[in-house]
Amino acid sequence: MKYFPLVWAALMRSKTRTLLTLLSVMTAFLLFGMLDSVRVAFNSGGSVAGANRMITTSRLSITQMLPYRLDAQIRAVPGVKKAAFAAWFGGIYRDPKNFFANFSVSPDYLDLYPEFKLPAAQKKAWLADQRGAIVGAALARQFGWKVGDTIPLQATIFPTHGSNDWTFTLRGIYTVADPKQKAQERVLFFHWKYFDEANDYVKGRVGWWVIEPQSPAQAEQVARAIDRLSENSDHETKTQSEAAFNQAFAKQFADIGLIVSAIMGAVFFTLLLLTGNTMAQAVRERIPELAVLKTIGFSDRSVLAMVLAESVLLVVLGGLLGMVLAAAIVPMVSAASGGMIQLPGLLPQTWGMGLALMVAIGVVVGLLPALRGMRLNIVDALAGR
Repeated sequence: MKYFPLVWAALMRSKTRTLLTLLSVMTAFLLFGMLDSVRVAFNSGGSVAGANRMITTSRLSITQMLPYRLDAQIRAVPGVKKAAFAAWFGGIYRDPKNFFANFSVSPDYLDLYPEFKLPAAQKKAWLADQRGAIVGAALARQFGWKVGDTIPLQATIFPTHGSNDWTFTLRGIYTVADPKQKAQERVLFFHWKYFDEANDYVKGRVGWWVIEPQSPAQAEQVARAIDRLSENSDHETKTQSEAAFNQAFAKQFADIGLIVSAIMGAVFFTLLLLTGNTMAQAVRERIPELAVLKTIGFSDRSVLAMVLAESVLLVVLGGLLGMVLAAAIVPMVSAASGGMIQLPGLLPQTWGMGLALMVAIGVVVGLLPALRGMRLNIVDALAGR
């Protein structure tokens, strides 16, 4: 600590360069903090222990549909309080840019999602109309839909009577009170029975079941019992937590964890080059000053330690600023997404990994300049050679 004033003075020798480098390091660790939250979000939630809502899908792939006959068997499993099923439809409204999720569901599907508030009269009208549909309030506002409107969807997977044109009558608009879950208002639901009867190719097939156990403590036991129903068959199932299912659904489009890791790798490689060049230039400019320090009695190890400390301090300052900023931004991103993106925030392991990276990068980029300073020949340095 007694050399800290010298280290700080060296760091502030070129304020503009130091500020720009700090901003670069801060940006890199801001990205690290946010991206690591994304990585954690897409690589957690695998256990069903304590889950109050589980999803049963095909063990092979969530795109593989399952036989409807499993419905009665699943509902009869001891410990199952409620069960409902759904199937992905994938219809498009007018233009592919208007994409939103749309599913065919069992009549009791909303019973598993009490957070979806649908007026009783509208629910009754929907259940009575085989071609009826319900949508979330956000989706209704976006397209100006009102109860009674006809909604045409263009099928991308399931034709009906040789055509891709499906039409539904809007019978209800549901709301979600939790502002963090507002993204759930961008879904259209219609009857699985209508889908099953009207589509040309897929009969008696279901995409997934939503299971509510009698108690979260029974979740693992119930999951194993459900999966045993189709064990060693051509339609084996996998029962997992709802969070794990949502992650698997997103991973259909890309391996989010791999993409995030690749981006972070590129960011830190660039940061190494940038800060390494900064430190090399800073030491090169101060060679006569380092020679003077050695002349007045500073040891080679002291010079090595001061240059390394300068490098580590530069990276740690910028890194901490970036991660503090990330910690403030991540909850805002989750809130703004309306629940579509559920980021866990900056966890202790993220902070620990970040601090380790700061120190490691500081040492790596400062090592060569520090070794140069340590090996400096006083006579040659003062002579400008």
